[in-house]
Amino acid sequence: MFDWMLLVVAALGAGILNAIAGGGSFLTFPALVFAGVPAIPANATSAVAVSPGYLGSTLGFRAELARLPRRRLVQEGVVCAAGGVAGALLLLVTPAKVFSAVVPWLLLFATVLFAGGPALLARVRRGQAPGAANPLQRWRLPGLALVAVYGGYFNGGLGILLMALYTVTGESEVNTANALKNLNSLVLSLLSVAAFAVAGAVAWPQAVLMAMAATAGGFWGARLARRLPAAVVRGVVITTGVVMSAVFFLRG
Repeated sequence: MFDWMLLVVAALGAGILNAIAGGGSFLTFPALVFAGVPAIPANATSAVAVSPGYLGSTLGFRAELARLPRRRLVQEGVVCAAGGVAGALLLLVTPAKVFSAVVPWLLLFATVLFAGGPALLARVRRGQAPGAANPLQRWRLPGLALVAVYGGYFNGGLGILLMALYTVTGESEVNTANALKNLNSLVLSLLSVAAFAVAGAVAWPQAVLMAMAATAGGFWGARLARRLPAAVVRGVVITTGVVMSAVFFLRG
């Protein structure tokens, strides 16, 4: 009973954290391992558990998404779908240890990139004419493809990487970046989850229970994120990234 309660609390917290900052898998994956699920199935089950939470948080940001061009949303969705499937297949055919050694460095890099994003944008735009396009914007889709592969392979820190990518490539509104993060996380997670399900890598009783809790947490988290000042949301993202990086370094 304690293990099941732990899974519910972890999934609820993951849904809230993913909506606000990302990094919810940091709660669900260790909880599943603690409850006795082996590492690879725990990784796949964690991805299943948090994916519906992205739906709840995406619905919470529907006003921000409605203001964006539909062509951009479809374009990014296709990239994330392809990347999510590729990452999931990569997990199923390669030893997890090969990639897990890189995870803490990638998380730390993403956190630093997100924290320094506004200063980097200011430096890039210095001397540009008012209203000129951000020169880093052309790297948005290639960067999104790489992040989607990472998200399909190992979901931990996906939100931080997406927030970092959108910040550096010119998205100045934190709520808009959050809305795109949640929508694209939902798309790539659903496709990678389908691959995990076909491969039989999911512990379904745990996944179904945690998915319900994560969905509720995602909706509540989105409502909370839209009401928080931008500086607070950025602080949550950076703190989450630092803590996750430290924990993964210690695990290694």
